Amino acid sequence: MSDNPTATLHTNKGDITVELFEDKVPNTVENFVGLATGEKTWVHPETDETMEGEPLYEDILFHRIISDFMIQGGDPTGTGRGGPGYTFDDEFHSDLSHDGPGVLSMANRGPNTNGSQFFITLDA
Repeated sequence: MSDNPTATLHTNKGDITVELFEDKVPNTVENFVGLATGEKTWVHPETDETMEGEPLYEDILFHRIISDFMIQGGDPTGTGRGGPGYTFDDEFHSDLSHDGPGVLSMANRGPNTNGSQFFITLDA
């Protein structure tokens, strides 16, 4: 890892540490960290309750696992259909690519539909 900040996801299979490229994708990192720490307000998709000070990623499932490809999480419903009640625009940087295992990226439904769901590559 470089001098970039990292995030550690604690799972029942062990810890996963990912690098956060806030200098290259600042809005994406701000969103991920805010949802992870509870500093970002979100709306629960099942109850429509506004969640303030509540970490979205606490005790959630990896709802999609594709062997030798990726794991996906970040849905508070655990179904793959939920999110934080908002979307934000895509961010790209020419220095970033999905070129190996352990790359964290946003999962979405199409252009500019990022929310809370993310995936981590297992292989590339």
